[in-house]
Amino acid sequence: MPEVLTAPLVVEFPFTRSLGPVQGAFLTGLRERTVLGIRARDGRVVVPPVEYDPVTADELRDLVEVAPTGTVTTWAWNPSPRRGQPLATPFAWVLVRLDGADTALLHALDAPAPEAVRTGMRVRIRWAVERTGAITDIACFEPADGAAADHQVTSHSGGFADPVTGITAPARLDYTYAPGGAQSRYIQALAERKTVGERCPSCRKVYVPPRGACPTCGVATGEQVEVGPRGTVTTFCIVNIKARNLDIEVPYVYAHIALDGADLALHARIGGIPYDQVRMGLRVEPVWTEGARFPDHYRPTGEPDADYDSYKELI
Repeated sequence: MPEVLTAPLVVEFPFTRSLGPVQGAFLTGLRERTVLGIRARDGRVVVPPVEYDPVTADELRDLVEVAPTGTVTTWAWNPSPRRGQPLATPFAWVLVRLDGADTALLHALDAPAPEAVRTGMRVRIRWAVERTGAITDIACFEPADGAAADHQVTSHSGGFADPVTGITAPARLDYTYAPGGAQSRYIQALAERKTVGERCPSCRKVYVPPRGACPTCGVATGEQVEVGPRGTVTTFCIVNIKARNLDIEVPYVYAHIALDGADLALHARIGGIPYDQVRMGLRVEPVWTEGARFPDHYRPTGEPDADYDSYKELI
């Protein structure tokens, strides 16, 4: 049996956005231990506040203050908290209708076991010790049996000293990738400093990296074909923004490279040449580093540039 390859992968993008007067007031309020909602056209108080009425789509600006106590409307137990979740120990996800609000807020409830959670239970906000103007300023909810449900909703201007005007919200996906048979063979060949594709039995095209099936004919590919190692730059881009955790100085060039014998271009970094001298048709070869399972980059071979007609179908 061939080795089954897997690898942990993370896709992450720090999304930065401005807040506007409604969301800015809400998050600034949390920093000041104040929960704000907004009054909709039908009189309902919506928490968290929204900028436009969910029924009429009218613009909303009538901010009101609600209580830090409320009632659980529904819940689900989380036995295995994940990275970045509000609590490190098992907890309940709860929808809480804060006193004075007509909608529910989603957050975590610190409870010892699912038996301690019930719909209708009274809870209160546990504030974070250090607050910065984010939903995490609410550390979690905690039980508050006996807390009165009476709360007089009062208008609020939304004005605070040093208001929060923007946030950076990291969107992140952690998963385990399994490449499958075709790509596993490709990766294992790279460890031997060889590049292997697969040929379609119908159209005879060679795909690198292999996909296990021909995207044109829709039939399985199985014939192994070694290609390269040299190839031709078909097109490229100059990268001017430094990526986090990538130790490469900008600017640098990423290119599509048609390896000799392949009918599909792969992408790789170009090195060994000033970025402004990279061009379509440039002939390149792989550069390997000790112990690496794939080429570190491709560099010019010194050969004359390839004729455009030889690679135009691979752009």
